[in-house]
Amino acid sequence: MFHDLDRYVAHPRLAGLAISPDGTRLVTTVATMSRKGDGYATAVWGLDPTGERPAHRITRSARGESGAAFNARGDLYFTSARPDPDRDDDQPSVALWQKPAEGGEARVVLTRPGGVGRVQCARDADVTVVTAPVLAGATDETSHAALHKVRKEGHVDAILHEGYPVRFWDHDLGPAAPQLHVAERDEESLPPHPTTVDYRPPVRLRSVTPDVGATLAAQQTQLAPDGSFALVQLSQPVGRAERREVLARVDLATGTRQVLLDEDGVDFAPGPVSPDSGRAIIIEERQSTPDRATRPQLMVLDLATGERTALAPDWDRWPHAKAWSPDGATVYCVADDQGRCPVFAVDVATGDVRQLTRDDAAYSELVLSPDGRTGYGVRSSYQYPAEVVRIDLGSGEVTALPGPVSRPELPGRLEEVETITADGTPVRGWLALPHREVVDADGPVPMLLWIHGGPLGSWNAWTWRWNPWLMVAQGYAVLLPDPALSTGYGQDFIERGWGRWGAEPYTDLMAITDSAVARPDIDETRTAAMGGSFGGYMANWVAGHTDRFQAIVTHASLWALDQFGPTTDAAFYWAREMTEEMALAHSPHRFVEQIVTPMLVIHGDKDYRVPIGEGLRLWYDLLSRSGLPADEQGRAAHRFLYFPHENHWILAPQHAKVWYQVVSGFLAEHVLGQQAPQLPQVLGRTPATPEQLEEAAEEQQEARAATEQDESAAAD
Repeated sequence: MFHDLDRYVAHPRLAGLAISPDGTRLVTTVATMSRKGDGYATAVWGLDPTGERPAHRITRSARGESGAAFNARGDLYFTSARPDPDRDDDQPSVALWQKPAEGGEARVVLTRPGGVGRVQCARDADVTVVTAPVLAGATDETSHAALHKVRKEGHVDAILHEGYPVRFWDHDLGPAAPQLHVAERDEESLPPHPTTVDYRPPVRLRSVTPDVGATLAAQQTQLAPDGSFALVQLSQPVGRAERREVLARVDLATGTRQVLLDEDGVDFAPGPVSPDSGRAIIIEERQSTPDRATRPQLMVLDLATGERTALAPDWDRWPHAKAWSPDGATVYCVADDQGRCPVFAVDVATGDVRQLTRDDAAYSELVLSPDGRTGYGVRSSYQYPAEVVRIDLGSGEVTALPGPVSRPELPGRLEEVETITADGTPVRGWLALPHREVVDADGPVPMLLWIHGGPLGSWNAWTWRWNPWLMVAQGYAVLLPDPALSTGYGQDFIERGWGRWGAEPYTDLMAITDSAVARPDIDETRTAAMGGSFGGYMANWVAGHTDRFQAIVTHASLWALDQFGPTTDAAFYWAREMTEEMALAHSPHRFVEQIVTPMLVIHGDKDYRVPIGEGLRLWYDLLSRSGLPADEQGRAAHRFLYFPHENHWILAPQHAKVWYQVVSGFLAEHVLGQQAPQLPQVLGRTPATPEQLEEAAEEQQEARAATEQDESAAAD
């Protein structure tokens, strides 16, 4: 499929995992392309934990379903905007659906203006909480509905802000803010007439955070197994557009809220609550400064005494806690480690850390069987996309379960590479290569250096957006290194590049590139560099500091750091990280005159993390000031691929195709020496014929004439 972009963008994508209370059912979601080919819709799939039966589809609709969660009875909840079969609603909002444990069709149990968000269920009690947006000024669901109707019918989308931030990644914040609600049976709505035996009363929401405003972190909520309380993260404004994250406990019966942890210079976030609901894993993260990187630390919080104890304080990794063992003696985590993200078991009493999984994979989800002997995880690597596996928690043995998506056949092979930098630091990465017979037949292959974003991250998991195998299928080798600032190599490796983006991260990349191109199967004369977000920043920095590459692709990139800092969606993070002097010293825009390599600039207008101003300024600076002169007709070798409706990520299938087509064409022209391609035809598998173009023009002319006639009649 890597030779065919239509097949590639249409390949199903798996994500998420939930297990029923009795451990007999697993569910995940699978995204498939919509019929129009302009988006993806997710469906809930069931998997057999024993691995004996094939996966089966549970839900089906054009609008898709997501957010699957089991309640204590075994009912399956999910959210969907698909039409309610019991109501006549042409434009339904995202509703809460329930599929009974005993079987049968799913039904809507809650619908409201503005929809619902995340659903969580207590493991041992009949308690369900829902995160849902509530408009400012609303005091209950009735007033929220009234305000929603006024804004909708008045076509009002203005937002009046009182604080910061005002947007996040790809969406505006406000005028509604998330609140945590308990979903309860609405006994008052029982019908006066007899009902069928499967009838259950509708659900109503009771807010337990009515006065938190926009401070609730919707995704940072952990529900106690006994259903008595939830731990939530609240953003506490501290003046001058700064904030810190505090930890609070919300009593789900009364709505009483108690702030448990609040310290200057420290952010807190909740992790999983222990099986007896008496302790919780929390994340204590000191805020960064220009001289010190952030560092998250797992802590065990005694919810009765407030005492907190560091969990594995000497473990030099950034773990994410996923689950407690049923006896409360062990916490299971995942953590980036040497280009992988394994599952680890941490002894709560001693802090001893034991690595469970040893495969070359990155685990993103983990749930446990009721007896605590088996784990089920979602893993991926650069050799396969996400899949569900069973893990023996005693031996660490991993078995792939029959899943809804098959592994694609790769067009090449994967190797691990490493080099030692001038200061003696090991730097490793992955190298994706064509099959050996291809190299033997064609000789040394061109190489692409791909730089990861973050910068606090690692090339360790499958990605559909930056997939090396599409380029390997075209005959390239793709180098995926983890330079300074990457996670999985210890705190010192992060500190080594902190506030020094243009120093060690850059020299690390050049060192491992030197090592890779010295191989006999790599052609040093045909190379390019690419990156997105921080990787785009680094691509810009590379462009201004070396002419070794034949082409550079920079996606959603930071260009002028003095401009980027105050305009990104979370400027307070940036203000903590670099002084004005540090930002100026490491800003790529100062070196535009040294850029002599053709650059392809890519940016989405709805990108709030790296605003479009970065791409626009980079494009103008390249054309007006770069060291690469225009040709005799005044045309530059640089290109700008602009997406008016995409954000930090290019998500629509048709735009993902354009992205890869333009990138491939740009590299083919400058790295392979091929003729510059035309603008890609992306709406079909083959370019339109002259007859088709003429027919389309006639249809457009007829449509314009009809519109003009209608407008004329309306005016009369």
